[in-house]
Amino acid sequence: MLREDVERVAGDAIHAAWIGITRLGAVGPRHRRARAFHSFGDGSMIGFPQSVLFGEGRIAIGRGTTVGPLASISAGMPSQAGMRGEPIITIGDRCTLGKGIGIVGHERIELGDDIWTGHYVYVTDQNHGYEDLDLPIGTQMWKNEPVSIGSGSWLGHGAIILPGSHIGRHVVVAAGAVVTGIEVPDYSVVAGVPARVVRRFVEGEGEGWK
Repeated sequence: MLREDVERVAGDAIHAAWIGITRLGAVGPRHRRARAFHSFGDGSMIGFPQSVLFGEGRIAIGRGTTVGPLASISAGMPSQAGMRGEPIITIGDRCTLGKGIGIVGHERIELGDDIWTGHYVYVTDQNHGYEDLDLPIGTQMWKNEPVSIGSGSWLGHGAIILPGSHIGRHVVVAAGAVVTGIEVPDYSVVAGVPARVVRRFVEGEGEGWK
């Protein structure tokens, strides 16, 4: 029984230590790391461990927003990581962004207020070109197109939002959907690859949702 007791105590200690590490390793508005951001609102938090955070000087986070662990949030190219200026990425108030969120901005990505996501959602405003058949796609010149996501929206697990996408307010993006640079109207549900509107609220028609 001695070995079992030692293993139990060691396990309890490891779990307690990890809880402490995740609490202390989270980035909050009063941490030194948060001062590097363009703004970091009261009550907001980026969970530990973070995967990638750079270009913080051009990332603005509102109040009461929670970003899950393993987040990758980057603004600009790596060579511009220390720059400050107008935000490239803005995340609004009271958002809850799931584990493994990826937000990669080079021109403009704007998330409104009260946006919730599942895990491993990816949002970017940049794609590489592919037209030159003599060059690897990864080395071809990129194209940037701003992205916006309206307040009150929900992005399901594994959803992907690509350059030029403008998602309205109170929109559901289904799990695994790929939004490919389209305008998504307010009060709608999109699903599929590529995503398309599958339901929409129409005021004055029955119960409204069609």
